[in-house]
Amino acid sequence: MKGDNIADRLLSFGANAIRLSTRLPKEPVGHHVALQLARCATSGGANYDEARRAESRKDFVHRVQIAAKEMGETIYWLKLAQRAELIDCDIEAMVREATELTSILAASAKTARARARS
Repeated sequence: MKGDNIADRLLSFGANAIRLSTRLPKEPVGHHVALQLARCATSGGANYDEARRAESRKDFVHRVQIAAKEMGETIYWLKLAQRAELIDCDIEAMVREATELTSILAASAKTARARARS
């Protein structure tokens, strides 16, 4: 099915983010960041999955835009966790993957929106 590769990348990314979130400190701040990270990192994939079953092109564009925004938020929480020294591992690969997925999703929404106009 069209979009399987992106869906699989988003699913893998979400799983990696969940694993990372379990490694954050259990204190209140660490718990807060872990929940936020898990929510937005998994929301990107969930929204893309919904977009693939959209009832219209407009619905598709809307959901893909939400997925892109959620991946952008994920980048924020990853960088915040690193800057606040809540994680002791290198997150460069995760930030790079989130950035690529954000770009792909944004481009997909732009393409779908342009096709709807023509």
